[in-house]
Amino acid sequence: MILAEAATSTLEKLKQIPPAFWAKIGLAVLAIVIVVLVLRHIFKMNKFVLAVVTFVVVAMMGFNWIYQRNEPAFLTPFINKIAPFFPAQGAYNTKQAQTPAH
Repeated sequence: MILAEAATSTLEKLKQIPPAFWAKIGLAVLAIVIVVLVLRHIFKMNKFVLAVVTFVVVAMMGFNWIYQRNEPAFLTPFINKIAPFFPAQGAYNTKQAQTPAH
């Protein structure tokens, strides 16, 4: 009898949980499954192609950080050192605003 009462009270508690919570749990499980499938596919890929794709993505992200200056805070000291060697947002307009030197 105590077991039956515990089961019904647990079932009642589960019914009180909002459906949005269950939707979030379902999406989290689906995301984990998709990540595992994608990682399995990536690990079967040719390592050279994977390295080239990774380099291109990291380089594009880095150049965007340098141009926009929206890098993560922990990378700011490193970006400050290399940023003068690359173009920055607004640099063209600043250069055009100056009077030309002959």
